[in-house]
Amino acid sequence: MDLSKQTAVSLPHGGSESVLASNRVIRNTYMLLSMTLLFSAAVAGISVALKLPHPGIIITMVGYFGLLFAIHKMQNSGWAVGLVFALTGFMGYTLGPIISRYLSLPNGGEIVMQAMGATALIFISLSAYAVTTKKNFSFMGGFLMVGTLLAFIAGLAAFFFNIPALSLTVSAAFVLLMSGLILYETSNIIHGGETNYVLATVTLFVSIFNLFTSLLQLLGFLGSDD
Repeated sequence: MDLSKQTAVSLPHGGSESVLASNRVIRNTYMLLSMTLLFSAAVAGISVALKLPHPGIIITMVGYFGLLFAIHKMQNSGWAVGLVFALTGFMGYTLGPIISRYLSLPNGGEIVMQAMGATALIFISLSAYAVTTKKNFSFMGGFLMVGTLLAFIAGLAAFFFNIPALSLTVSAAFVLLMSGLILYETSNIIHGGETNYVLATVTLFVSIFNLFTSLLQLLGFLGSDD
């Protein structure tokens, strides 16, 4: 993905158009992100209430990557927003059983609320910093891509080979990587590197989702008596 860099000198006409375009993408992104977060939370709540089982890693991976692929293919069509809600709703469904597992712990409710609060704090702080600062964080793109891929592979290894220590290490890495991705993507929108609010919404949603689940695992480990 090509990332356009913000120039220090503003052109009278083109520069103002660029700023207006960036503001429009930001506005649309945060509007869609808010709606998808509420929708996903509602689906997760229903999943918890009905005690629905987790679909398993295979169905989860096929559903997630299948919908993600469809969104990228249809990013400029009228179907894109519907697919975003399908993806975020599906992720909410898979999140429900995970939350249920933590709620079954003696201090599970506190752990879930702490993870939720920490996720909100990190997202709001990093987004506000990216919006107010003049820095361009496009240089983080390559590192985040490679780091996320390696962490994902390590996470699969931890799951299939049942290595708790590696799983916790991956969770800690994802907290850092997803925090960096929030900063990167927000900066990317501001500087004109991302002009499609659908793709921007998906990136930020996935970052928030992974940040929350990683914090949930870390806080669950720290709060356990084992």
